[in-house]
Amino acid sequence: MRIGELAARTGASVRALRYYEEQDLLVPDRSSSGQRHYPEGAVDRVGLIRELYAAGLSSRAILEMLPHAADGRATTALLDRLAEERDRLDARIGELTDSRARLDSVIASATTNLRTGRSCRPATG
Repeated sequence: MRIGELAARTGASVRALRYYEEQDLLVPDRSSSGQRHYPEGAVDRVGLIRELYAAGLSSRAILEMLPHAADGRATTALLDRLAEERDRLDARIGELTDSRARLDSVIASATTNLRTGRSCRPATG
């Protein structure tokens, strides 16, 4: 199938499909005139790529995972790699939660300053 048909069948834009190619996530065959042609399995592959992107994975991480899901079946290597990505996201969520708590403290200090005139800066010992 050609790129327009793949886009229509997957809901991905032609631009996204070309980006997947640039990232080596999707490899079409080329006709003698240079037109892209995709096998039927590209529909499932694009669906998986889109799902992994939506889950917050980078193109590099997706590229590492695709060989472990090439035939549409999960492998232990795929599950291990997905768990690593979940752990990475959990760590990032922890960092963001800490940052939000620090910002809340700064907001509270600034609010106190605005209301009372007391310094926003914490007292140093």
